[in-house]
Amino acid sequence: MSLVVEAMVKTLTEHVFTALMNQAEFALDFSGQFEQLKTGLDLTKALLADTESLNHKNNIVKAALFELREVIYKADDVLTDCLVRDEYRKDGSCSGSLFHDSFFLHRTGKKLKDINLRMKEIEQTLGKFLRAPDNIHREDAYQVRVMVSQDWNPTEIIGLDSDVEKIKGWLFDTSKVLSHIGIVGMGGLGKTTIAQKIFHDLEVVDHFHKLIWVCVSQSFSADRIMRSILEGLGENVSGAGVTQILSRIQQVLEDKSCLIVMDDVWNQTDIDWWTNLCSVIPKQRSCIIVTTRNEEAVIGMGVESSRIHRPKTLNDEESWRLFSKFAFPTSKGLCQEDRLEKLGKELLKKCGGLPLAIKTIGSLLASKVDSPSQWRRVLESFHALTTEGKTSSVMASLRLSYDELPPGLKQCLLCFSIYPEDYEIRADQLIHWWIGEGLVQSKGSRTAVEVGYEYVAELISRCLVEIVQQRGFDGRIYKCKIHDMVRELIIMIAEEEELCGFDEQGRQKLTANTRWLCFIDEMEEKSLKRSSKLRALLMMSSRRFDFERNSLRSLRMLDLSNCTVDEHCVKDLFSWISSLKRLASLNLSGIQALKELPSSIHKLLNLQLLLLTGCSNLEKIHPSITNLKKLIILDLGGCPIQYLPQGLGRLSYLQEFSGFKIVSQPRMPCFRLLEIRELINLRVLRIHVSSTTVIADNELDVLSQLRRLNVLAIDAEDCRNNNVLEMLERLIPPPSLQELYLRNYKKETLPSWVNPGQLSRLQYLCIENGDLVKLSSGQTSWNLEGLCLKYLMRLEVDWKDLEKDMPVLHYMEISHCYNLKDFPCSVMEPGVWRKN
Repeated sequence: MSLVVEAMVKTLTEHVFTALMNQAEFALDFSGQFEQLKTGLDLTKALLADTESLNHKNNIVKAALFELREVIYKADDVLTDCLVRDEYRKDGSCSGSLFHDSFFLHRTGKKLKDINLRMKEIEQTLGKFLRAPDNIHREDAYQVRVMVSQDWNPTEIIGLDSDVEKIKGWLFDTSKVLSHIGIVGMGGLGKTTIAQKIFHDLEVVDHFHKLIWVCVSQSFSADRIMRSILEGLGENVSGAGVTQILSRIQQVLEDKSCLIVMDDVWNQTDIDWWTNLCSVIPKQRSCIIVTTRNEEAVIGMGVESSRIHRPKTLNDEESWRLFSKFAFPTSKGLCQEDRLEKLGKELLKKCGGLPLAIKTIGSLLASKVDSPSQWRRVLESFHALTTEGKTSSVMASLRLSYDELPPGLKQCLLCFSIYPEDYEIRADQLIHWWIGEGLVQSKGSRTAVEVGYEYVAELISRCLVEIVQQRGFDGRIYKCKIHDMVRELIIMIAEEEELCGFDEQGRQKLTANTRWLCFIDEMEEKSLKRSSKLRALLMMSSRRFDFERNSLRSLRMLDLSNCTVDEHCVKDLFSWISSLKRLASLNLSGIQALKELPSSIHKLLNLQLLLLTGCSNLEKIHPSITNLKKLIILDLGGCPIQYLPQGLGRLSYLQEFSGFKIVSQPRMPCFRLLEIRELINLRVLRIHVSSTTVIADNELDVLSQLRRLNVLAIDAEDCRNNNVLEMLERLIPPPSLQELYLRNYKKETLPSWVNPGQLSRLQYLCIENGDLVKLSSGQTSWNLEGLCLKYLMRLEVDWKDLEKDMPVLHYMEISHCYNLKDFPCSVMEPGVWRKN
């Protein structure tokens, strides 16, 4: 509790300090109250720095911390309302009842006085038990470390080889008809790891025609499992019923052998669907592997006791090898100090040979190899956590890693708790949420998005989050997930913090204090409307909703991506959304009923992120969008919008802009390429050109004026108009470009500005689907580190020439480039090369 509250205090203090420094109008209106609030926050922050006393906090301190958290949320609401009111004043539209001057001044002044009074009472309570250090303005020494390894080898598994070989022997036993195998053990023991090792084993891959992996988890659904199997076979499942799915599985697998892995089965209550599924799977040379924590589940699924494998914990030697791999990565797993080896082996006794616990503790200690005293403190605190009886030994291991996180990262990790079990989470969705709620902010020259990706990478490096999908060039995370045991830990903590509520099965439920919610079909819509404290809402329901205006007014993040919305409900939806004055992040991606972004969007003056990706019927954006001065991300990718409203250049904070179509000179006013030079903070720009595109002479150098632009993507949309391509040829590129994506470019040579002289900082070049014949510019060598070439059927390049032109290249993706010669990876099918 204390460290999460500390992060909240720190964030709010920074916001108040910024307002006072900038002399915002609202800060002048309530200058005395905000000065008092900042002083109180500084003192509270100092008291919370007394970590030794907080570790032994009594019930009075706990109650005070809960009260403090509620006060901070109220203070944040007041501060946000004041900021929005300032924007309304500048916009000249401060006529709504919420921001009427006399009413607003009276109400806000009263709220601030009440907040400061409660803060003072809490300080007095905490002051009786906590002691502030002498220097209360200490700098936060924490810096995020990016430690995602691109060279992690999933085949390097310690202590499980005998398990794998035993199960492979069962797999290849031809005497069995439709063999069933069970892998049973506690969480974190390596059941899934063993199954993955078998699933990717070359002998196993050669033995079966088809291999299918299904994540089952607690959210059991026979329909979902059968659909997953059919999808794994590469078939379309949309609109198919259970009978049709079973019939299609049987057709696809006819006369073929297959291996199906059912991972993380919790129980088996309905045997009929399983019997039906097994009846359509070929009997000869086919096998089903089930991993579970519940032995009764595999027996119910037809696994004989002689075919149940129970992995053992690692022995001392295996435990030390695994621990060393994570604790001493810089020395390639070698411990170079006797004291650390002695302390490490003492710690391993407490891990009990459990791989997950060992990896977690090893990663935790990796940054402390120069301090044996810190290793000893971890060793001593380990037993205290276990003997408190709050968690198992595994939970104690994971809790240590959680406790070691800086306060801000703790909050970010707890956000994972609302996602369903085994859910593959998009990293950008998480980061947009973090930004919207103020959990992540820009640092120096790094944008909030960049800091967010660093946070994800840091959580992965600490073995608290797992990689699902990442970019090969630099390891940026696209998708991630959390281990079952980590999820159990964070839902327990999220409940303690009263951020979320969960039932006995670990599924989220709505409570009066719920702050974050992932809404699914099983939840009641009525209870959602009463959740006045909700700050983040992620909709994962196929139901249609009828939201009431002015409900959920505390929302900072709203994600309705791919939700079902009827055309006649769009107006009501925006009537509700426009009442969410505090909203900072809005995702409406994939909503097909959305044809126009209405004028009411201008009411969201606190909005920082607006995502409309894939709204395939969205054709018009109302000009009032130009009033959203706080926008940092505007994503219109995949929207058929021909003309954007004039004045978008006023969005001077914009950092990412996607889906801008450069069109012909229209008769009506609209956003032109010339205006883009006003977006001086742009880091990412994705533009489209077509056969009707016109780039005027005075627009050819606008990109060169974007001094901070790092990523540029140009999609020519199968444009074969030579005049348009000549216009692209004459562009002057931005000076700091690091990544360039060129798609559907139908010329035999690259634009003349795509050369190492003008793009000296370029690190990654991606060219897809074009008529390119020649790649080399014949000039100086490139500084490229990554290269992607796809669907360039006419491109002719010799590997030796490429090595000379790109001497520092360390990563390359190739696909369907048939005329490449002597390349070290496949050029026909998708191939990847990494420099040793």
